[in-house]
Amino acid sequence: MKRLLLVISLLFGSAVLFIIYGQTSGYVTKSGRMDRNKLNIGVYHLRPYARTEAHVKDLADCGVNFVICMDYDKPALDLFSKYSIGAIVSGIVPGWWGGDGDNAGMMREKNPISKYEEAAAKFQDHPAIWGIDIGDEPSALDFPYYGEVLRKVESLFPNQFAFINLYPNYASVSQNTAEQTKSQLGTATYAEHIAKYCENVPADYLSYDFYYKNVGVALDYQNLRVVSDACRSTGRDMWVTVQVNSYDPKVWITGNELRFQAFSALAFGAESITWACYTAGWWDNQVLDKNGNKTQQYDKLKKVNAELHLIGKRYMNYSGKSTSFVGQKWGETLDGTGEKPEVEYSDNVFSHLKLTDNSPIIVGEMDSRNGSGDKALFICVADDPFDKSPARHTLRFKADGREVSVLGGDGYVPMRRDANGWYECQVSSCQGVLIEAVK
Repeated sequence: MKRLLLVISLLFGSAVLFIIYGQTSGYVTKSGRMDRNKLNIGVYHLRPYARTEAHVKDLADCGVNFVICMDYDKPALDLFSKYSIGAIVSGIVPGWWGGDGDNAGMMREKNPISKYEEAAAKFQDHPAIWGIDIGDEPSALDFPYYGEVLRKVESLFPNQFAFINLYPNYASVSQNTAEQTKSQLGTATYAEHIAKYCENVPADYLSYDFYYKNVGVALDYQNLRVVSDACRSTGRDMWVTVQVNSYDPKVWITGNELRFQAFSALAFGAESITWACYTAGWWDNQVLDKNGNKTQQYDKLKKVNAELHLIGKRYMNYSGKSTSFVGQKWGETLDGTGEKPEVEYSDNVFSHLKLTDNSPIIVGEMDSRNGSGDKALFICVADDPFDKSPARHTLRFKADGREVSVLGGDGYVPMRRDANGWYECQVSSCQGVLIEAVK
């Protein structure tokens, strides 16, 4: 969770993409009360001024499945249960935040295991509590101890999983230098930071936050690539926190900007999306104002979450295999990433897939989880990530004769197939679509 974000890009060259991630021995695989067979959508913060039944119903109507940074508030948790919302609760066990890196490597000394045991002895369970927050954005110097803490917490709290969130690749503080960035991460590069997490922390997911309006698209793509590669090579689920609020109070995130963040993450295989922030947490222009009233962000978020849930019902039948950048009009958005976009996308089922005007798309290749051999592609239309000049495009491709469908946020997309086997459909800037090829 950031207060001010400044870019330090010299540490993040394309070479970091070649890190080999070690498999963590003995994952703690624990869903508990969280149904991880579906695409889950969360938010950061539901402050006490927004915990009436009407507020919690609005939260559920907005398509929110869980809340992070919730304190133990039994009346509110009772309402969460009524509306099928989960809480990842802070303040139950000792907290930890990496901050500017000054406390790196000190967690074992300051938060001994005995404190977690004492906390568990006092804990009163509640069916709405899905997870126990054990810390945010730690240094890699604390990862070995975090591995011990995670195992201990998940044994002490049998109905909950332990939640930990990691730094983004800019790892910034208010006065940022290369030394401070290194101090925060505890490693020389971000890819090494993620590799150390995978080596030491036995969670079967990897969660991080990234706020692209502050630092740009290229770093966003780098972060998605590094984390996605790590998750795919070690068998973890990928959880991504993105922004619905703004660092600049004069700027409101648009609906298309919400779509771009969420759908680009899905193209890299994300299985959980969290929005920061629903009520006051950090920055401005949250979904609810300081009096608990809806801002313009509520309807935007409700619409995008509905699209995510609709696509998610089919999307979660597949697991991500690879991600490609396709198109010839990327401009500066790929500068410094090391990514080399393809003119068109092809695999063993789909071929010659692209937008006919060569605008950029992110293509996530997916295989069925049930072994049926069904194939899917998740497409994020990436031509206009900051919603400056949205456009309509024609998506064109061939498939190998299977039954093909295209699912968007508003339902199945009309599609035509000509006599030569070419499929075509219309897509829009920042839209996400799932193309399925079923045997």
